[in-house]
Amino acid sequence: MARITAGIACSHVPAIGVAMDQGITDQPYWQPVFKGFEFSRKWNEENKPDVVFLVYNDHCTAFDASVIPTFAIGCAADFTPADEGFGPRPVPVVKGHQKLASHIAQSVILDEFDLTIMNEMEVDHGLTVPLSVMFGDRKPGDDWGTLVIPLAVNVVQYPAPTANRCYNLGKAIRRAIDSYPEDLNVHIYGTGGMSHQLQAERAGLINAEWDQNFMDMLVNEPDKARKIDHVEFLRETGSEGIEMVMWLVMRGALDEKVTEVHRHYHVPASNTAVGHLILENHG
Repeated sequence: MARITAGIACSHVPAIGVAMDQGITDQPYWQPVFKGFEFSRKWNEENKPDVVFLVYNDHCTAFDASVIPTFAIGCAADFTPADEGFGPRPVPVVKGHQKLASHIAQSVILDEFDLTIMNEMEVDHGLTVPLSVMFGDRKPGDDWGTLVIPLAVNVVQYPAPTANRCYNLGKAIRRAIDSYPEDLNVHIYGTGGMSHQLQAERAGLINAEWDQNFMDMLVNEPDKARKIDHVEFLRETGSEGIEMVMWLVMRGALDEKVTEVHRHYHVPASNTAVGHLILENHG
């Protein structure tokens, strides 16, 4: 049977990908950011997943203002890195697991969560940056080392889904994966955040105390974290902090009790707080 063995929370700051692509990760500004992922890459090698179920948000590449699905699952055989204005990132094409993705789509929809099924979709930094920090430098033509199922969540245009809705969706995804008959080691990623605002009067906002408390809640009190409303996310973490609802999808798919094996937090990275957790299921 397929099983989720771990959950990874990870900021997907686009400048992190740029630093890797340009080979400047050893510069003083970037060193503390990437040092926090050294353990993660070693752990990833020792606990290599067959499939990564990666929850992220699209940044107006696959979708624009004409069509914005709340939840969209990628069921394609592959997903090409998108051109985000400066050309696509020089990273490998992302390979999907179509059979598992289709199984999850059917299970979750029949579990009364409406998903948009994407049989063709480009992916942007929201998905490729977390893969890069966990799997290391990969170039076009390389292999990521895992198959990936993308789940795009709308946190760009109001209304975004609530933290509670995302947490419950994670539980539905867990039920779907648990019922898949093939023996697969699955990791689930929740990406985005942490606190940051990129525009208007509060541009540059970072709330380190709130971020750390949120990570504590996510690990030990997920029922408390799932009750955080949109107003609190906006007030405490800035307009882009709402991305953290995607961490709740990841947490909902894990056991009630988890083991925190790694935490990394650093500010700033391109005016953003970088947060990262590795959580293992007890089973």
